[in-house]
Amino acid sequence: MPDNNNPNILGTEKIGRLLMKYSIPAIIATAASSLYNIIDRIFIGHGVGPMAISGLALTFPLMNLAAAFGSLIGVGAATMVSIRLGQRNRESATAFLCNAFVLNITISIVYAVVMFIFLDDVLYAFGASKVTLPYARNFMQVILCGNIFTHLYFGLNNIMRASGYPTKAMITTLLTVGVNLALAPLFIFAFKWGIRGAALATVFAQIVGTTWVLIHFMSKSSYVHFTKGYFKLKIQIFRDIFLIGMSNFLMLICATLVTIIINIRLAKYGGDFAIGAYGIINSIGSLFAMIVLGFNQGMQPIAGYNFGARQFDRVIRVFKVTLVAGTSVTIFGFLLAEIIPHFLANAFTSDRQLIHLATVGMRISMVMFPIVGFQMVTTNFFQSIGKAKISIFLSLSRQVLFLIPALLILPHFFGLHGVWAASPTADFISSLITLMVLQYQIKKIRLA
Repeated sequence: MPDNNNPNILGTEKIGRLLMKYSIPAIIATAASSLYNIIDRIFIGHGVGPMAISGLALTFPLMNLAAAFGSLIGVGAATMVSIRLGQRNRESATAFLCNAFVLNITISIVYAVVMFIFLDDVLYAFGASKVTLPYARNFMQVILCGNIFTHLYFGLNNIMRASGYPTKAMITTLLTVGVNLALAPLFIFAFKWGIRGAALATVFAQIVGTTWVLIHFMSKSSYVHFTKGYFKLKIQIFRDIFLIGMSNFLMLICATLVTIIINIRLAKYGGDFAIGAYGIINSIGSLFAMIVLGFNQGMQPIAGYNFGARQFDRVIRVFKVTLVAGTSVTIFGFLLAEIIPHFLANAFTSDRQLIHLATVGMRISMVMFPIVGFQMVTTNFFQSIGKAKISIFLSLSRQVLFLIPALLILPHFFGLHGVWAASPTADFISSLITLMVLQYQIKKIRLA
């Protein structure tokens, strides 16, 4: 196995160089994926119509829910693989990989079947109207048919990165993005398949990504790979994966609930166009959040390995460097959202009403965006070192304790503007809580 893929360098090489080595591929991958989503929605907005953007926004909760289950397995297993490799226990890391493979297949099939049966009822509950339901239904039916590939692609790619192959993990995402970008305009504009064409392009792309990842883990030259005798589910492995992955899972579950509430409130105070505006705002914000996620993904194996090896100075160092990088990204996103929101919204649609709603909503909802980077990095840091309960608490505090109440209360006083103001309100309060928890935990790590 090549030295530059050996995870043991996580405990010896300079932190800054390591973070760049692991983060840059992840950032390229996550940013490319987010850019694809933006371009795909631009294709849909101009090729299908403004109501198609609203219909697509209604599918966000279902997509988040699918991602939650995939993250539960993928992030949990990836973190445990990093920690086991830091403890020089490759056999245990292999067991986590193989168990994660089985769990991803099982959960993805169950989720797809259940959602397919109740799809219309679920979409109506999420705020769909008779106008937007057909778009949302047509998109999700195709996505659910390919759900198994979505889970395997995201879950195993996390483990690939954590086991010493950040560049290869980046290539996985670039492959899927490339296939997606090639097929989406063909299916939407040339074949006239509308929003189903966009979904088909996504599924075909994820099949390609899944194939690439499976080939990697089937190869015995990979540092951690599929091995006979390790696929039988073990309670302890199952428990560890779920415990560590639970933070991301609950965060995404809460994000799903929040998105449902947002769509319902937007439908009440702004109608279908307001839901479409949220789809545009979410696309822009997600781009910068995904870049921060790339830094977090780079930090995760470094922090996990060194925590397992009890090199706590290196653990704190990688957190600080990642924190500066992540916050810088969200500050830049904030500046764009406040200075040129009209230009950003105009890229998605030529409908004036939709552009106006997205412009106003973007300026309000992203006013506290600079501190979002701090929240994301800190929450992921605790998850990376196995402190799942703290990570879960920080994830839930913003969504459940602050954001949901804000969504329920503020619109009564400020109407549609109150819906937009809920996110920055929750960001500000939860950041104060996060800062206090961080200061206490850093002291404990330094005394360990």
